[in-house]
Formats: sequence, structure tokens, C-alpha cells
Amino acid sequence: MTKSYGIIPSMSRRGNCYDNSMAENFFSILKTECIYRRKSDSFCEANEILDRYIHFYNDERIQLKTGVAPLMLRHSS
Repeated sequence: MTKSYGIIPSMSRRGNCYDNSMAENFFSILKTECIYRRKSDSFCEANEILDRYIHFYNDERIQLKTGVAPLMLRHSS
């Protein structure tokens, strides 16, 4: 299926999780800070909650490692 869409999958050797560690870290934070704290009654409400959290994560949430929000760090370089 990836070939039909012209996508080249990124894979390291078997059992190596370095390729997806940043995504895994983000989804872990998303679940603990957003999804497990709020129950939504509909798909639209869940979608709105996720949109607001992703905006908060990128624009406002200070990262301990860098001391600034991710987009602020990206725009400063």
C-alpha cells in the first residue's frame, strides 16, 4: 500500500525503537495530560479537545528540556 502512494517507510533494524521514539513520547504525554483527564460525549467534542491540546502543546506548554514551547524554539533557530 505504501508503494501505491509513493511512500517510503522508515524502518530500522528489528527491535529498534529509535525511529518512533519522538512520536511515542508525544502520544504518551497526550494520553496522560489530555485523553485520560477528559471524557467526551461525541466525536466532534473529542476532536475539539484534541485540537485545543495540540495547540496548547505546540504554542504554550513549556518543555522542561528547552525551557520554551516547541514552536517558539523552532522559530528562534
